[in-house]
Amino acid sequence: MSKSQQESSDGAPTGFAAPRLSVGVIGTGRAGSVLGAALARAGHKVVAAYGVSDLSRLRAEALLPDVPLVTPEEVLAKADLVLITVPDDVLSELVTGLSATGAFRAGQFIAHASGRYGIEVLDPATRAGALPLALHPAMTLTGTSLDLERISGAPFGVTAPEELRPVAEALVVEMGGDPVWVPEEHRALYHAALANGANHLVTLVAQSIDLLHAAGVEHPQRLLGPLLFAALDNSLRSGDSALTGPVVRGDAGTVAAHVGVINEVSVEARRAYVAMARLTADRALANGMLRATQAEALLDVLAAEPPDVSGSATPTEDGQ
Repeated sequence: MSKSQQESSDGAPTGFAAPRLSVGVIGTGRAGSVLGAALARAGHKVVAAYGVSDLSRLRAEALLPDVPLVTPEEVLAKADLVLITVPDDVLSELVTGLSATGAFRAGQFIAHASGRYGIEVLDPATRAGALPLALHPAMTLTGTSLDLERISGAPFGVTAPEELRPVAEALVVEMGGDPVWVPEEHRALYHAALANGANHLVTLVAQSIDLLHAAGVEHPQRLLGPLLFAALDNSLRSGDSALTGPVVRGDAGTVAAHVGVINEVSVEARRAYVAMARLTADRALANGMLRATQAEALLDVLAAEPPDVSGSATPTEDGQ
């Protein structure tokens, strides 16, 4: 794939002109079907796809219309660029298995969309002369046409051999994304950071909604929405400086009251509150927002074990 790429004054890619590629998709799940459709929108031609479940086949029908569904080996035989978009836990085994059949060929681009892996997982294909790319959309996808707009401007974690970096970044730009370079040795940490933020945020918000329901609030989302949007915006802008609330103020009495009333509703929620409060206190102390004497009082409160009154779990059940 030859590259002809314009660059802005700061060296960032602003456009890409290259021969159109024949594209194959192995795994027409939420990521594969959407990324295939995005490449088709950019002018490439999706020539073959493979999907196992009925839902994957329906996604392919909706987002990759008229694309024949064939075997993985046939996808590789037909395409210049192949997206292997399967679950993380089967990616390595699938690549190894396809390599054993001689399905990969020299000069063929093989890309995956896993956040966890870089290009090392594609080593069997690389040894056959294929060109490995890791293109991970850092965005929650639904596997519907709505995602084509969602990935516009979305960051993609990109890892590739240095000589293929311009190609990888250009493909992301063509799909409407914003390429962010991630070194091979840091892919797992990169993915852990994203999962820690996005997945645990959902759990935290859902738990707060449950507590507000228990407090008699009819529409918790109306109460939480403005507060959480403001907190997220402030934290993205200012980091730890955006911390507010009783922990940062060193208000051990309020924190103790929180722990007690949350424990009456849910032991699991209390444990989560205590864990996050400890981490918040540590960060506030390290940043000079909390005095050592205040932190000591807080940690004493957080170290206390309230009685298990919710019935949802007991200390003996989890070994504590």
